[in-house]
Amino acid sequence: MATAFPAVASAAGPFAYVPSYGSDTVSVVDISTNTIVATIPGGSYPSAVALSADGSRAYVTNNASGTVSVINTATNSVVATVGVGQSPYGVVVSPDGSRVFVGSNTTGTVAVINTANNSVATVAVGTPATFVAVSPDGSLAYVANNTNQVSVINTATNSVAATVQVPQGAYGIALSPDGSRAYVSSYTLFGSNTISVIDTATKNVVATVQVGQTPFHVAVSLDGSRAYVANLGANSVSVIDTATNTVVATVAVGQSPFEVALSPDGKRLYVATAGSATITVIDTATNQVIATITGAGAAQGLAIQYSGYTVSELRAAGVSARTLLDAGFTRDQLLAGGYTAAEIDAALGTGGSVHAAPAFPIWAMMLLTTTLATLVVRRASCVRRAARSRRQA
Repeated sequence: MATAFPAVASAAGPFAYVPSYGSDTVSVVDISTNTIVATIPGGSYPSAVALSADGSRAYVTNNASGTVSVINTATNSVVATVGVGQSPYGVVVSPDGSRVFVGSNTTGTVAVINTANNSVATVAVGTPATFVAVSPDGSLAYVANNTNQVSVINTATNSVAATVQVPQGAYGIALSPDGSRAYVSSYTLFGSNTISVIDTATKNVVATVQVGQTPFHVAVSLDGSRAYVANLGANSVSVIDTATNTVVATVAVGQSPFEVALSPDGKRLYVATAGSATITVIDTATNQVIATITGAGAAQGLAIQYSGYTVSELRAAGVSARTLLDAGFTRDQLLAGGYTAAEIDAALGTGGSVHAAPAFPIWAMMLLTTTLATLVVRRASCVRRAARSRRQA
C-alpha cells in the first residue's frame, strides 16, 4: 500500500521531532531555520521517535510508562496512546505505514502496532531488543538484541525467521537504501567498539569497522555511500565509507551523542547530544559542525520529516524515482519535478505499474534511538539503571 506524500514543499519545514526524557516533552524543530516551533507533552521518559513515510504521524516510545504516543504532525497533538508493554525503546515504521515495530530493552520482545486500529501483536526475540530496522519491501524486520545477535522477523507471520551472530552485543541498526547491508553498532564493557556489516542475503557478517567509544545509533546516506555513527562515549560521530568499510572522518560533537538523522536532501546530519541538551548540525560535504540547536532538552531520539522539499529538490538530492513512487507520488508529479519518462518507466518495471520490488525505506535511516548506558553495570539492564539514576538525580 502506497502512502500519500505531499508533492510540493510546505511553507515551512521539514520538521524534526525530538523527544526529551528530561522534560517528558517532544520538541518540534523547523530544520530550515534550526528553530523550535512547538513543544508537545509526552509520556514518561520519551526516548525514541519514528515518523510515517508521509510525515503525518510521529510515534514516540515512552520508556517508563510502557506506551507509544501517536502524534498528528499537522496539529502537533497526541491523538492516541498505545500500550506496548514494559520498557519500549527503539521504534520504526514500515514503508507502507501499516505497522510500527517497537523493541523492548528489558523483555526481549518486539511489539507490532497495527496503525489502522492500534492493536498490538508481540514477537519474542529471546533477548533484550533495542533498535529495529525494516527492509525496503517491508517483509523483514531486523532487531538489534542486547547480546551477540540480530533477530530477523518475517513480518507476514510475526515470527523469527533467522538469527545473525555478531561479534559483540548489538545496539543500533540501520539498513542501506537497497536493503543489501545492515550496519549494527556494538560495544563491550572493555572497550571494543565496532560496526558489524551484515550481508542481508547471506545473513553473514562481511566486515567489522572500528569506530569511537560506545557507538549507539547509525544512519545511512541516501546514496548508501556513507554510514554515520553516534559515539556516545567519545562525543563524536564516525563517518564510514561503505565502499571500503573504513572510517574517513571523525567529527567532534556535543556530549553524549545518541541519535543521528539526515536531512531529506542529505546535506546535513543532525545529532541529538543528550549530555549537552543540544542538537549538533553537521555539513555532510565538509564534515564540519555548522550549527548547534538549543532548547530541545536532553534528547536521545530524533527523526526528520521527508516532506517540505519539492520533487525537483529531492531529485537533485539523488532520491530515486522508485523511492518517490513507493511513497505515493504519481507519474505526473515526478515528470513535473524533472524525472524523465525513462527513469520512471525503469522504476515501474515492464508492467508499467508500481510493484513490490525493493525500494528505499524512507525512514529506515532515521534513526531509531537509544538510552544512555553506563559501562560498569550489567549490559542487559544498563539502560534502565542509567534511566533511574538520572531521574533520581
